[in-house]
Amino acid sequence: MRRFALLIAGFAMLAGCGGQSSAPSPDGTAPAPGGKLTIAVIPKGLAHQFWLTVKAGAEAAGKEAGADVVWQGPAKETELDKQLNIVQDMISRKVSALVLAACDENALIPPIQKAMNAKIPVVTIDSGVKSDLPLSFVATDNVAGAKAAAETLAKLIGEEGPVGLIPFVPGAATSEMREQGFKEGIAAFPKIQLAATNYCMSDVAKGMDVTQDMLTAHPDLKGIFAANEAAAIGAAQAIKSSGKVGQVKLVAFDASEEELAALKDGVIQALVVQNPFKMGYMGVKAALDAIQGKPVEKRIDTGVTIVTRENLDTPDVQKLLHPL
Repeated sequence: MRRFALLIAGFAMLAGCGGQSSAPSPDGTAPAPGGKLTIAVIPKGLAHQFWLTVKAGAEAAGKEAGADVVWQGPAKETELDKQLNIVQDMISRKVSALVLAACDENALIPPIQKAMNAKIPVVTIDSGVKSDLPLSFVATDNVAGAKAAAETLAKLIGEEGPVGLIPFVPGAATSEMREQGFKEGIAAFPKIQLAATNYCMSDVAKGMDVTQDMLTAHPDLKGIFAANEAAAIGAAQAIKSSGKVGQVKLVAFDASEEELAALKDGVIQALVVQNPFKMGYMGVKAALDAIQGKPVEKRIDTGVTIVTRENLDTPDVQKLLHPL
């Protein structure tokens, strides 16, 4: 990582109308104009509670280091073109580093290469890319998390019967890994059949529609795995409106307030809870380490916890759910 130690030395600009340049930082790295390093954190979307918690973690790490965190992303996780434009803009602004959750595992590779060519280190969080270019990938082990979801759902339904799967966006690495993990996990139970796989496109209304389609096409459906917040909320609404609360078991990723309310009400039976605060925090920390020439772990697993009504009020789970 030594090649990044002076990566922004060439970016030093004259600051303000007086034409004075910024002084170097104590660790030898050149600051962004105004005297601070600038870390651009670009999520896949802005609509869900998950990303707000990632933002809080990123800003906490930036504050500790005296760095500016610029938070900007597309409104929706399906708006790939907007994310590409934001990444390009941050490269043009010559930010100190990029921390990125990729909307598409292939489309973000060329701009990441461009950033690296410009000596801007890149760290991916949550959703990575099919490339070794990023210096680190900070995320949940989504395959393992989805396998845990499959095992949890299997126990809830007595290890037999048809189930449904609701991933979110085709081509998004996180969605594909959770789909893979769930299918691998459920294959260990020969009496369970995967009856349907419908994408929600990270939209609650779409999630509700595809769940209703599942329930109509498979009236004997025993359970559903919803792979993200939007899928979970939509599926919970459909199960509730269909009068099948408790009859169709629902296991879901993430832990928004709506998901937690559905868990308490018995509409959702279990949540696979990530650590988005840690994801944002460790992502920015890894970027700062790269800038300073410190070693950076290639893969940082932020872990998952299965949350049910039985362990919801325990201190460890409450700290995970409410890190602030």
